[in-house]
Amino acid sequence: MPDFLGLDTSNYTTSAAVYIQSENRIKQSKKLLPVKSGECGLRQSDAVFHHTNQLSEVMSKLVLSEHDIKAIGVSTRPRNISGSYMPCFLVGKTAAEVISMTLDTKLYYTSHQIGHIMAALYSCGKTDLINERFIAFHVSGGTTDCLLCTPHEEDIINAQLFSGSLDLKAGQAVDRVGVMLGLDFPCGISLEKLAVKSDREYKHKIKLKDNCSCLSGLENKCRDMKNKGENDRDIAKFCLTFIGETIRSMTHAALTELGDLPVVYAGGVMSDKLISELLGKDYEAYFASPEFSCDNAAGVALTAYEKYKRGR
Repeated sequence: MPDFLGLDTSNYTTSAAVYIQSENRIKQSKKLLPVKSGECGLRQSDAVFHHTNQLSEVMSKLVLSEHDIKAIGVSTRPRNISGSYMPCFLVGKTAAEVISMTLDTKLYYTSHQIGHIMAALYSCGKTDLINERFIAFHVSGGTTDCLLCTPHEEDIINAQLFSGSLDLKAGQAVDRVGVMLGLDFPCGISLEKLAVKSDREYKHKIKLKDNCSCLSGLENKCRDMKNKGENDRDIAKFCLTFIGETIRSMTHAALTELGDLPVVYAGGVMSDKLISELLGKDYEAYFASPEFSCDNAAGVALTAYEKYKRGR
């Protein structure tokens, strides 16, 4: 049976994956882009350089000669909306086009965001939701998006923004607070390990504006806590539980307006256990496992499979 290749060169991870249809299994390979200690990110020019340098290594681990690749999927932009663009995605796009011409296979374009949602659905065993209405959260360094998802013949999923963050994104808050505490970027895993050592309990009062969140105040509060000499573990827990309660408030707002729909959580921030434990107690919620929460090409490969199946 045919296999399907996916490529994703997002801002901080070079990713490739093969969806093996006969086994309903994903084989993936990925590598973080290097970020200097003490810094919170990369310039796009540096990201393009590192993706170009890393992609052949990442691809080699998939051993494509062992697979009957029938179609290739690649993310070419952050979201499926007009004006969505980042130069780093050009690396994956160019590589996918060359491989497609070499292998004489179908090539399908999608967005990084749709890839995240598809990966989460696969991880949860809920890919059947692509035929229904559901709510998806994409929470990462670049987004804090609550999306109404509906079936779409060409794009597989039509993800319409319902609400988001009006300033700082959740992943940005995690990384800025983590770097402030001396952790290396990306800081999510290290910040969680620090937070679980805290025995403090926090009650957060979350205020939304038109269903959207504001997280810049969180960074300022954490800096004030640091300046006052509070323990790093308590600051870490304050940060993560605040984000969790914010997403919980956004979820309730979406369910109130959109109706009782399944909720899927995707994106690197949603792999945090402290955050996920705050969610899903009052509604039908699904969480991707960590390897399918963080940036990956699994959902892009799955999108290629779905588009190939429909086109055929």
